[in-house]
Amino acid sequence: MRTLHSTSLSADHICGETTCKCWVLAEGVLPTAERPEQSDQTFPSANARPRVTRTNMSTRAEAKAPEGDISNDGDLNSAQTQSSKKGFCSVRHGMALILHLCNFSIFTQQMNLSIAIPAMVNNTALPSLPNASTERLPTGSPNSWNETLQASEVVAMVSIGQYSIWVKWAPPMERNQLISITISGSPLGALIILLSGGILCQTLGWPYIFYIFGGIGFACSCLWFLLIYDDPVDHPFISTHERDYIVCSRAQQDFVPDWSVPIKAMMKSLPLWSIIVSNFSENWYFYINMAYMPTYISSVLQVSLTDSGFLSALMLGVTFICTFLGGLLADFLLSRKILRLIIIRKLFTAIGVLIPAVFSVSLSWVTSSLNITMAFLVLCVASSSLCQTGALLNFLDIAPRYSGFLKGFLTVFSQISGAISPTVAGFFISQDSELGWRNTFLLAAAINVSGLVFYLIFAKAEVQDWAKKQ
Repeated sequence: MRTLHSTSLSADHICGETTCKCWVLAEGVLPTAERPEQSDQTFPSANARPRVTRTNMSTRAEAKAPEGDISNDGDLNSAQTQSSKKGFCSVRHGMALILHLCNFSIFTQQMNLSIAIPAMVNNTALPSLPNASTERLPTGSPNSWNETLQASEVVAMVSIGQYSIWVKWAPPMERNQLISITISGSPLGALIILLSGGILCQTLGWPYIFYIFGGIGFACSCLWFLLIYDDPVDHPFISTHERDYIVCSRAQQDFVPDWSVPIKAMMKSLPLWSIIVSNFSENWYFYINMAYMPTYISSVLQVSLTDSGFLSALMLGVTFICTFLGGLLADFLLSRKILRLIIIRKLFTAIGVLIPAVFSVSLSWVTSSLNITMAFLVLCVASSSLCQTGALLNFLDIAPRYSGFLKGFLTVFSQISGAISPTVAGFFISQDSELGWRNTFLLAAAINVSGLVFYLIFAKAEVQDWAKKQ
């Protein structure tokens, strides 16, 4: 009989509130059900006893266990469900809050210049401005919204690093909510700067808008350097239970970065192309909203600049709330096994595309009623935010180990869409105001629905062969 070598060890791994026992061999990690029975026949002598050590699963166990050896394990899924019930008092949720504040700070600092310019140019005009943030920003001119478009580019670059962090920090059952908490800081920052920027310029003076939001940015930077770590194993303040839970949950996926990028295989991957096409089409509608929606509210609906500013802030507030709730809903459906991951991705994407397409095309026939028009606009931005937990997050499912590269690659197509769509919309509107808006929304709906159809046909949620460890 073969002797069980002393390199074998037993690990009682505590995942949240449920004990997940794994038998760690030199070759990998086996579930408890596959543990070899210890009997007297296993060893050549009665005096020869295996050296068995009880220990917690740690980095050592993770290094010995090939990624993907633990899959569909009942104990692990139960542990994830139990751990998700503990609430938001954890290091990973604290990191999500810090990243949320970082995105908030980035957006406010990029937009505060458009708020402060009127006060900088003419200080004597300040007393006549009840709120410069609602007077200046929603005019819809290219200069006033140029900073907003620049802000989206900066956030896109920063988000590449943020998504790479969540590959190692976010358990599969909590990934949607953690990322949605992170990215919801951007619309919240735009909302706050719209509501408070003009008041700060009027009461304290325009320099203070830079001092206050710059100070917030400095505080976020300090929190980033002190509390953000690339790997939970290295975090000094994380509890043993939480660290072991994250390490155990990510054993199901192949997340180790690889410097060798399979470009040819990526170019032949239809699931990846479905995400690329969906990113392009969804950002087409997003950038039209960013560039021209304030103009639409003030010019077509004949709303005053002050009311237009508050209505624009209302839509940003709805976007913030729906982005946050969309992540929670996706993880709820996934953790309770109500829907599979690919169904969640496709369902959220379909809702986020079809509802805005229908209501935006219908705007041309309801412009006589301000209340109905604003209800349609709010439904458009609320439903489109669900795409953040749909196709826009799907790249983490098919290739987690290349998340940083793919996010940067997708950002290129998003920015191309952001460069073309406002230009095309501006051309239509300049030709004929009434017919131009209709054609703009019709074209956006056609592109959005076409991208959705392509995504629904070819999208996958499993790790692709080219993204697995060879």
